[in-house]
Amino acid sequence: MKTVLAAVLVFAPAAAVLGQDHSSCPMMSKAAEHRAAVDHRHADATGVSHEASVHHFLIAPDGGTIRLEATAEAPVADREPIRGHLRHVARSFAAGQFELPMLIHAQVPPGVPVMKAKKAAVQYAFAETDRGGEVRITTRDAAALAAVQEFLRFQIDDHGTGDPKE
Repeated sequence: MKTVLAAVLVFAPAAAVLGQDHSSCPMMSKAAEHRAAVDHRHADATGVSHEASVHHFLIAPDGGTIRLEATAEAPVADREPIRGHLRHVARSFAAGQFELPMLIHAQVPPGVPVMKAKKAAVQYAFAETDRGGEVRITTRDAAALAAVQEFLRFQIDDHGTGDPKE
């Protein structure tokens, strides 16, 4: 009987923790606040509403893709600001200018220093999609490739897109 009682006392607290709602946890709250701040700064800097658009950051063997599209519910008019923003991203990144992601994320994203230094080795190509557009980033330079993929993985985490990191 003492063994059973001891087991209950040991495992009951663990079971209670597993079933708890952690939405009020300060760490969860801090992450949610950070993501909301990123979304707000993105909307302010780009003119593209977080509620009316969806980001995706895709990793590829030769670089990756930044995709931004209007949500299915968003009006057709929301596509042009997205496309204008992505055209600007492609031009500024190609010129080695990464002020926009630094402003949006309130820090220098990982990979940016190498992407700036290796700007001649990286290509940025804008293309329209049905609901917005994308910037395809490609390189054959190993150091630039590692930097591009590090940058995209950071974007996946900071925007909370849930995109695959490999």
